[in-house]
Amino acid sequence: MTNLLTLLPDFDLQPYTHILPSLEKALISTVDLLTLDALDVAKRAQVPPGEVKKLAAAVLDGIHASTTSLNGGEPSGNGDGETAKQQRNGSGLSRNEAISTLDDALDAALCGGIAVGKVTEFVGESAAGKTQFLLTLLLSVQLSPPHGLNKSALYISTEAPLPTPRLAQILQTHPTLSSLTPQDRPTMARVQSAHIHDLEAQDHILRYQVPVVLQRHDIGLLVIDSIAANYRPEFDRGRAANRSSAAESFVTRSNQVTALGALLREIAERYGIAVVVANQVADRFATVMEPASQPQTQKSWPTSPPYSLAALTTLPPTTTPDSASTAPPAPPPPPALSTPDPLALDHQQRFFTGWGDAGPTKNPKTPSLGLAWTNQLAARIALVKEEEPVCGGVLSYSGGGFSAAAAAGEEEMGEISGGWRRRFRVVFGGWCGEGSTGGTGFEIWSGGVRAIAGEQRKSSEDLN
Repeated sequence: MTNLLTLLPDFDLQPYTHILPSLEKALISTVDLLTLDALDVAKRAQVPPGEVKKLAAAVLDGIHASTTSLNGGEPSGNGDGETAKQQRNGSGLSRNEAISTLDDALDAALCGGIAVGKVTEFVGESAAGKTQFLLTLLLSVQLSPPHGLNKSALYISTEAPLPTPRLAQILQTHPTLSSLTPQDRPTMARVQSAHIHDLEAQDHILRYQVPVVLQRHDIGLLVIDSIAANYRPEFDRGRAANRSSAAESFVTRSNQVTALGALLREIAERYGIAVVVANQVADRFATVMEPASQPQTQKSWPTSPPYSLAALTTLPPTTTPDSASTAPPAPPPPPALSTPDPLALDHQQRFFTGWGDAGPTKNPKTPSLGLAWTNQLAARIALVKEEEPVCGGVLSYSGGGFSAAAAAGEEEMGEISGGWRRRFRVVFGGWCGEGSTGGTGFEIWSGGVRAIAGEQRKSSEDLN
């Protein structure tokens, strides 16, 4: 029960002080208290079952009260229940509770846009387009419905500062923005920004300074780019040298990530804003299983984050000198999707990472911060960048798709060239559900991001 006050800081422990020490000694957590039978908990902790039932009921009431208080005593939405019904049915967002990407196809994939009151993540490797989406949202939130909320934005960076030249270029080039009158057009003056260098400053700013800025400047969007940057220097240094300290660091990081997610969700719900973060990825490598004659070891079945691996291969059969001279060794079978164990993280992560759930994937990735962070999100949007084979020249967009072009002047922002194809895919979403496995193709241009006509694919078979 050591985590009870973390979940409910205002919970009154006085009526239950006679059983709490026994519960803590028996290692009963708050989750155990709410999910296990009261009689089983009482036997394990050697306390009266009636007292356990009273404590469980009080904790459950406290959780319900805290959830209601975050929404001001009303259901989330516009007060008439229609919004909550839409979100439950996955039918989309109303015009007053979404921020547009300024592209109809991408908004359709999101069932209306980025939801207000939720934490949404854009995840992808370097140059996949995460920051480009975030910059577009900084401007679109300033628009009137249905494109925005007519509010300002707060941009918190943990790596490079806010790229104001690129923001100005999007504002001047995108047709939806450039066609507006000066009175209705977004401005960079309505984008507040801050730069954070470490976790201590990040926690202080989010807890104490952000709430003040949200109210003072009428903020409708909070952007953090990126969420994982400050955790790498804090926890990754020296991990391989000392396994015991690495385990302790991982537990500490998981606790801090969980607390950060809870804080961001509270900010989104209490102030009625959209919280959008960018996250980085790590490469996922195949694991070689030991021969069937040897006992399996823990190394053969990695299931603990952040070292989870989705693909497994088997060693080719060994050959004797006689057999080697008559026939070449058989090639190894293609990598499997995951371990056979359905309870292993290696088996489950293909359903929430954005890579590997539609079949074998080239260069699969794993989002940073692991499953502890994933559980804090309302939606994850994977931006998949794949190599496009081009024989000479660069890639240019000609209305119907990419084509090879020899003229170097056709490259825009250096992003849509170089033989790369990008896909936008909703991995999971609380208001729109899972998107198509193939995703929606998009490109980065001087006006931000836009979908490519005919690039929405139903399967990833043509990627391999």
